[in-house]
Amino acid sequence: MSGFVEKPEPIEVPGLVHLHTGKVRELYQNEAGDLVMVASDRTSAYDWVLPTEIPDKGRVLTQLSLWWFDQLADLVPNHVLSTELPPGAPADWAGRTLICKSLRMVPVECVARGYLTGSGLAEYDESRTVCGLALPEGLVDGSELPAPIFTPATKAEVGEHDENVAYEEVARQVGAETAAQLRQATLAVYSRARDIARDRGIILADTKFEFGFADDALVLADEVLTPDSSRFWPADRWAPGRPQESFDKQFVRDWLTSAESGWDRTGEQPPPPLPEEIVAATRAKYVEAYERLTGTAWS
Repeated sequence: MSGFVEKPEPIEVPGLVHLHTGKVRELYQNEAGDLVMVASDRTSAYDWVLPTEIPDKGRVLTQLSLWWFDQLADLVPNHVLSTELPPGAPADWAGRTLICKSLRMVPVECVARGYLTGSGLAEYDESRTVCGLALPEGLVDGSELPAPIFTPATKAEVGEHDENVAYEEVARQVGAETAAQLRQATLAVYSRARDIARDRGIILADTKFEFGFADDALVLADEVLTPDSSRFWPADRWAPGRPQESFDKQFVRDWLTSAESGWDRTGEQPPPPLPEEIVAATRAKYVEAYERLTGTAWS
């Protein structure tokens, strides 16, 4: 089993129609037809949306995405129209809400990898490939790849895994021209972000993007280059051959799989609430990632 431990009821706001509850975001549509994205403080692990929230997480994700959109504006347009609160919205939506263009979304998770880890490492260990792309011998967990690679995945519903697919499958699903656009934009954005992060002492190991079309223009959408959608590693502690320290919810994963949690990941029971110290440590990692990348103190 997986999914929401406790699925929240969406907040009703005059003039907004609720469209979808995601792992982290609530999606609405306003009367103009624009999308209203609200990033909650929910967190997920092992395909469960947990019952415990991480304070400020949604605001960190939103503000960091906005910062990255500014850094990438010359490479690809993005979907953000405004950060103003819709009339009648609760005060808690401040700092976590984006008014966005309604796009024709491409049903592909556009993943760029510059380092080998995660599901890519598992495939490499079996076949020396990632998403069908051949890689050299001798790579280990955390190895830098000879060049960044585009390793797309199909989008999954809440509680299900995204599934890595070959580039040829993306071309079959969305057409050769769109697939080529996705690959070019994904690798260009990754390379820009990797260099920016590296200057700040952070390795961008991999990341995933979502794109849509406004008329015929490819547009970068959703969140971008956050600890939820990317693996960020402290460069001064990078050591290939072992799992790397990361700026994300690893504290949550580690606690859930520890004896202390008492949770059986393979069973049917949902995960338990997180202890206060795990919540605080996870929040601190998100804030540290924001501050190191942007050079701005979190407030």
